[in-house]
Amino acid sequence: MSSLGDSVGYLLFGNPISQALLSTASGVIKGTQALLPKRLPAPNATVPAPPPPPVRLPLWELAGRNYNFIRLAGLCGSSAVIMGAYGKHVFSNDANMEEKMEAKTVFETANRFHFLHSFALLAMPLVRKPLLTGSLMTLGTILFSGALYYRACTGDRTYVPVATCGGFCLIVAWLTLIC
Repeated sequence: MSSLGDSVGYLLFGNPISQALLSTASGVIKGTQALLPKRLPAPNATVPAPPPPPVRLPLWELAGRNYNFIRLAGLCGSSAVIMGAYGKHVFSNDANMEEKMEAKTVFETANRFHFLHSFALLAMPLVRKPLLTGSLMTLGTILFSGALYYRACTGDRTYVPVATCGGFCLIVAWLTLIC
């Protein structure tokens, strides 16, 4: 019987894994005790009420009069999803592999910038000059992503300079955040 008791004792407490678990649990308990107050308040003492939780305003209330940028971000984000899905289906059926890969890369770049700046539009109510920054960001997204979407879908490079202008608008929009 002592052999069975010794085996169970070893399995529960004597093996290296159990010892590590027990020492870790002991350390946690000791660490937790250090965080507890040393003396409990007297039963008749009044305990101050905890402070109320911070008031969290919905995004549209934080936006104030710049709420339209939140709406624009929703429209821009949903159109980015639609374009991403469209590109996924369009470029899977292209016959010429080299043209397909180039067009797909251009389309993915346009879609990535479209998504990124859709999220950035959500922050426009928080910036110092929301109308300027948001307008430049919206214009830049339309020109940059629009021209690249067009190039990827048609192969026509006529509007590539428009993408450059859109990229410049995006750069200036980001720079307005430091003014």
